[in-house]
Amino acid sequence: MADKATIGNYFEDFTTGREIEHAVPRTVTEGDASMYIALTADRYPLHCDAEFARALGFQRETINDLLVFHTVFGKSVPDVSLNAVANLGYADVRFGAPVYPGDTLQAHTTVLGRRESSGGGTGVVWVRTVGRNQRGEEVLSFIRWVLVNKSQPDVNASIDDAPKTPESVATTALHVPQQLDLTVFNPVVTGGRAWWGDYEAGERIHHVEGVCVEEAEHQMAARLYQNTARAHFNAHALKGTRFGKRVIYGGHVISVTRALSFNGLENALRVLAFNGGTHSNPTFAGDTLFAWTDVIERIDLGRPDAGALRLRLVGVKNCDPATEEQPFKVTGDNGRERYHENVVLDLDYTVLMPKAR
Repeated sequence: MADKATIGNYFEDFTTGREIEHAVPRTVTEGDASMYIALTADRYPLHCDAEFARALGFQRETINDLLVFHTVFGKSVPDVSLNAVANLGYADVRFGAPVYPGDTLQAHTTVLGRRESSGGGTGVVWVRTVGRNQRGEEVLSFIRWVLVNKSQPDVNASIDDAPKTPESVATTALHVPQQLDLTVFNPVVTGGRAWWGDYEAGERIHHVEGVCVEEAEHQMAARLYQNTARAHFNAHALKGTRFGKRVIYGGHVISVTRALSFNGLENALRVLAFNGGTHSNPTFAGDTLFAWTDVIERIDLGRPDAGALRLRLVGVKNCDPATEEQPFKVTGDNGRERYHENVVLDLDYTVLMPKAR
């Protein structure tokens, strides 16, 4: 009789073009939203103030964009990254229809390509995952690439059909909710003093606070998203690996640094896209995270009430970049440029920002 339990997919299982319908759709609840706030200290009002959200044309408070991301991402883990060493990066991440408490999310993944690692024991797999609600509306679409273990590390098949990923999400692909009405936007609710036109390309915003990532918090976060990746849970199996201990889920690093960025970007309404992202170094329990934002570009959406900001969110561990010197990249012994060991996140993303009235 065949084994009842599944062991997940290894590098060899990801044939290019393979379609995967992920199990266990998830109904996102008010409790999930509250737990997300408890784990990240996120303060963006659209996701926690029903009256503010209704005034802007929404049915009620919306589920945080990153909670949507993590939920859809979590659906894909048992099939895509259960045997992953690390999630390496993201591209072409598009946030679609707003998600409300009570909506049910499901996910579907297409394998885009793969490349064997030179070491032989692993390979990188590129996939596109799409999340939809119970009405079939697309709420999220993203490309990610994952370093996955091989089932036969000594066999080299010389596989390399890695896809080329887009550098950014086109302005025409940014989804601004049709119901959005900013005529009564109240900055007293957000506490924000800066509007779309107040941000300048090249400006750097230090977000001041730091947050220590605790073991229990990241474990709870990964469980909330039903993310079952061994790298975040199985301490016993990880004893003999490169790090010898559990790695913080990279999405939790994104959420914590995004929550830190509220100080200086209070009026940002929602995330429209991730243009690209890299988990440049691992984060472990006990590390303290800090963040800064570089303004890349102001994008005019052709609306009188709102524009978009393309931003670079940088997460740093165990160094306060507002008061201490913190290099972004350094040159290694091989002469190649790499991220400084304290830099744990480099996220190029786009947000919706009101214009001054």
